[in-house]
Amino acid sequence: MSSVTIRSGAARGPVLLLLALGLLLALTACGAASGTAGAAGAAVSRTPDAVEPLPGEPAPRLPATTASADGRQVTVTSAERVIPLNGSLAELVFSLGLGPKVVARDVSTTFEQAAALPVITQAHDVSAEGVLSLHPTVVLADRSTGPAEAIAQIRAAGVPLIVLDDAKRLADVGPRIDTVAAALGVPDAGRQLKERTEQRIDQAMAAVPADGRHPRVAFLYLRGSASVYLLGGPGSGAGSLIEAVGGEDAGTAAGLTNNFVPLTSEALVKAAPDAILVMSKGLDSVGGTDGLLKLPGVAQTPAGLDRRIVSIEDGQLLSYGPRTPQVLRGITAQLYPADAK
Repeated sequence: MSSVTIRSGAARGPVLLLLALGLLLALTACGAASGTAGAAGAAVSRTPDAVEPLPGEPAPRLPATTASADGRQVTVTSAERVIPLNGSLAELVFSLGLGPKVVARDVSTTFEQAAALPVITQAHDVSAEGVLSLHPTVVLADRSTGPAEAIAQIRAAGVPLIVLDDAKRLADVGPRIDTVAAALGVPDAGRQLKERTEQRIDQAMAAVPADGRHPRVAFLYLRGSASVYLLGGPGSGAGSLIEAVGGEDAGTAAGLTNNFVPLTSEALVKAAPDAILVMSKGLDSVGGTDGLLKLPGVAQTPAGLDRRIVSIEDGQLLSYGPRTPQVLRGITAQLYPADAK
């Protein structure tokens, strides 16, 4: 059988970066291909890449002091110029109704309301100079945001910068909304958004067929242009979503202990997934479903034999925020196509 699909020493860098940063690279710009599901690989229409703000624009009550995940107490005195340093955090700020206050975006912020904002990342690294040139009054980051030198430079300039824990589970959604809302001085809007989001998550989970099926689903991180092909395990971020729709994370079930491992035919055949979950841009990067089936081991799995590929937009899949209910509905519709209404 084939061994690791990393084809050159030059490709090891992206793999190590992925393992170090976890989900940050998962939230990259979205591609344009359609998702597929079921034996025929039928196209699934995508929902618009947009967020749904709460009605109106809340008035921040500041100053507000928030505990940053890196152990600091950070006081925000103005939310007039906000810079979220990844797509998940930008989604939260816009959903709270504070989109007009956002003055920049990073490359993983792909939804349409933010499209006109300047990009202040170079590849996936934050440009401190780019951030500071826009005179932000508050910056939001998470533990995956880097490089550390850029974060230190922004703080050294006196800009309040709050670090949040990375979100990897459905249980992280509510606390993440609370933290961002409190930091920006809009806790009432935060409570509304959390209630709306949790209610919609419950509704999405209630729509999962309750017939005892527990399909094994393998999460693959694909970047064909960099020869990066990874199989997700515990901590990949996808496991909680898979479980919420009645599935079993194939990587974890196969005994993986790392968040991601290089994809091998042996590992994938052992995982024996009934379906494969990918991000749309990753699927594009390997040439769609036909290209995916050419990767080692894929065609030999039940998922490959049935062409059961579940594709979700890059900027949405692992965001763990207000659009997570939409993600759950999308996975459910593609995982159980005969039950979709």
